[in-house]
Amino acid sequence: MNVSPEYPHPMSTVTERLQQLRIAMAAQHIDAYLILSADPHQSEYLPEYWQGRRWLSGFTGSVGTVVITRDFAGLWVDSRYWEQAEKQLANSGLTLMKLGQTDVPSVNAWLETNLESRQVVGVDGHVLSLKAAQDLRQALGRRDSVLKTDTDLLAAIWPDRPGLPAAAVVEHSAPFATRSREQNLHALRQSMAQAGAQWHLISALDDIAWVLNLRGSDVSYNPVFLSHLLIGADSAVLFVDKKKMGPELIARLAADGIAVQGYEDVQGALAALPHEALLVDPARTTVGLLAHAHSVSLIEKLNPSQRFKSVKNQAEIANVRQAMEQDGAALCAFFAWFEAALENGEPVTELTIDEQITAARARQPHFVSPSFSTIAGFNANGAMPHYMATPESYSVIEGNGLLLIDSGGQYLNGTTDITRVVPVGTINADHRRDFTLVLKGMIGLAAAVFPEDYPAPLLDTLARAPLWAQLLDFGHGTGHGVGYFLNVHEGPQMISHRAHRFPDTEMKAGMITSDEPGLYRPGQWGIRIENLICAVPAGQSEFGTYLKFEMLTLCPIDTRCIERQLLSEQELSWLNAYHEEVYRRLAPRVSGPALAWLKTRTAAI
Repeated sequence: MNVSPEYPHPMSTVTERLQQLRIAMAAQHIDAYLILSADPHQSEYLPEYWQGRRWLSGFTGSVGTVVITRDFAGLWVDSRYWEQAEKQLANSGLTLMKLGQTDVPSVNAWLETNLESRQVVGVDGHVLSLKAAQDLRQALGRRDSVLKTDTDLLAAIWPDRPGLPAAAVVEHSAPFATRSREQNLHALRQSMAQAGAQWHLISALDDIAWVLNLRGSDVSYNPVFLSHLLIGADSAVLFVDKKKMGPELIARLAADGIAVQGYEDVQGALAALPHEALLVDPARTTVGLLAHAHSVSLIEKLNPSQRFKSVKNQAEIANVRQAMEQDGAALCAFFAWFEAALENGEPVTELTIDEQITAARARQPHFVSPSFSTIAGFNANGAMPHYMATPESYSVIEGNGLLLIDSGGQYLNGTTDITRVVPVGTINADHRRDFTLVLKGMIGLAAAVFPEDYPAPLLDTLARAPLWAQLLDFGHGTGHGVGYFLNVHEGPQMISHRAHRFPDTEMKAGMITSDEPGLYRPGQWGIRIENLICAVPAGQSEFGTYLKFEMLTLCPIDTRCIERQLLSEQELSWLNAYHEEVYRRLAPRVSGPALAWLKTRTAAI
């Protein structure tokens, strides 16, 4: 059963808002206007204040870019959201631009082709990264067009725009925090000196939280808070709403050499900088903010903190192992409940799954929140990689098919992210074939041995090879970095062949990454199997230093979905050894139905 979909506002309202935006464009002599899925910190999950793309278009996916001209309105999204966007944009006046299809140009290429000479393109510079602005100006320059970044047109047509979040900022303390603020600042200042910079501006919220051992809840699922951090050779200033911090915390920061000023005060501080060099990450700092830095010269490099925090130390990895046991125990309890509910004929929906899996995690020590919005997709819904059930649109779990569940938790001692697919009723040979091919890809990456500093994007082929051999593929990357009680998506490493030209993606010991190949058949089912893995030393030889992956995630992979003859003996041995370890680690943490479920699902095949 599928409940009829409804969306945040009627499509007629989308049409009205497009008309209002075009009036505002004409008043500012803007020929094309871009609305990004972004905020001043280039966050993945946006506070409501910066959800302008969703407000204007009605499309609720987490990414996408809207382009508006006098006679065209389009939304660019990648393959993860095509099916969702088609439904949500119906009769809205917005054209779906399926980014990634060979006949669909990128936003910049479309503008370059469709603009007339000397036209003006507008975008709110406070949410446009320096790197994106550079690329956009280069494209527009070929048409002698101008980029205008000092106008937020939504401000004029969004009267009930939400305010900025005001959640409290708290310390991430020992034993969970394993590095001091002094150590982190010292490492950053060494990097600044090596780069020839006297100042360093950080706007990326997860980097700031990591440097200062602070956490917040201004952004859904990510334990971060709105702020900027300006570091000098012997000073540091955190720009944040002071009402979020108690006097005791402000005093402790001051004792560590960190002053606290208002969130908006960063603009004046940048304007007052002397004629010296400022280190910024061009992908994570906006042109709107840097417009206030009149006197400095810019040094554009990856935030050093991004590299530092991506490499977890031994104490952090030990804490993550404990978090994985807690998470695994919660999943045992959830799946035991789920199978019993189906067997007893209890009503279960995609929404129920989200509620129950969150409740199971909440019973574990050190749990804080989900690490992202749970994806529970039954049959055709599972074919949308970023599907999200809502009270207006969801499926009941009944009949036959595959259920995909992608979920995770934020714990004080780590961040988890796991995807499992389970059978409901009777499944067929096609289900099992697809599942087993995806499993072969997941094992192929998990069992890899590779040179230290090997480009992570190139590892992607190991997970895709079994699918490619059958002329199959999936549209998303295979792996993303994962934070330590921080963002569930973290760089700089990523396992995706589409990122092979990206800099700073080398795999190093201590990096935690997801391993999540998939296969999606629109209108039928989706399969994704995801574990988190940690790069660890594999040994040395005359050919160099090598790494391998330690499996962190602890939860059975449903063997009822496997086509046994498609697995090699090595793959079967890997799976049985993994299940043996899962049982060994989780059995002491569960009892009753959860323990019985664990024993059944980890039985060797």
